[in-house]
Amino acid sequence: MASNWVRRLLDILVAGSGLIVLSPLFVFVAVAIKVNSPGPVFYRAQRVGKDGDLFRLFKFRSMKAGADRKGPGITVSGDNRITSVGRILRRTKIDELPQLLNVLWGEMSLVGPRPEDPRYVAQYTPEQRQVLRVRPGITSAASLVYRHEEQMLAGKDWETTYRTEVLPAKLAIDLDYLAHRTLFSDMRLVFNTVLAMFR
Repeated sequence: MASNWVRRLLDILVAGSGLIVLSPLFVFVAVAIKVNSPGPVFYRAQRVGKDGDLFRLFKFRSMKAGADRKGPGITVSGDNRITSVGRILRRTKIDELPQLLNVLWGEMSLVGPRPEDPRYVAQYTPEQRQVLRVRPGITSAASLVYRHEEQMLAGKDWETTYRTEVLPAKLAIDLDYLAHRTLFSDMRLVFNTVLAMFR
C-alpha cells in the first residue's frame, strides 16, 4: 500500500532528523548516566517485532547495571533497581529516545504497538498476535493511555495484574487503533506523545 511507503519515508526522515537535533541531549544524558552509576549508557532489550522477528531495542539505561538479571523483565512500582537519573529519564520518557535508531534501521516505526518481551508474546491469543503484522512503535494509542503503567504494577501479584489485566487491555486498544489507522491519526498520536512528555 502507498500509505506504508509514505509511513516508512516519514519514519526515516523524522528519525534521522531527530537523532541529529537531539544529539546534544543524548550527550548530556550519556554523561549523566555514567556519572550517576557504573555501567553502559544504553540498555539493549530483546523484543518481538514485526512478523514475530526478535530484535534488540535501544534505551538509555535507567537501572543499575545487570538489573535485568536480578529481577523481573517489567519495571514495577517502587523498583529499587532504578537509578536516580533513571527515574527522571523514565518519568519524562527520554529513556525511549534511542529507539529512533531502531526506527532508522527499520525494526520499528514512530507509531505502532509497543514491542513486548518474548515471554509475554508467547501467551498471546491468535487475535492478539495480529499486532505483530505491523512494525512496533516508539509510541502507540495504548502507551498514552498506560503512560503511568508502573504505578499500577504494585504488590506481590504485579505480574498477574500485568498478564490478565494491563496487557490484554493494551492489546485491545492497539488492535482497535490499527483497524482505523491513517497517516493523519499517526501524526496526531506523535503530537500528543510529545505533549505528554512535558506534562
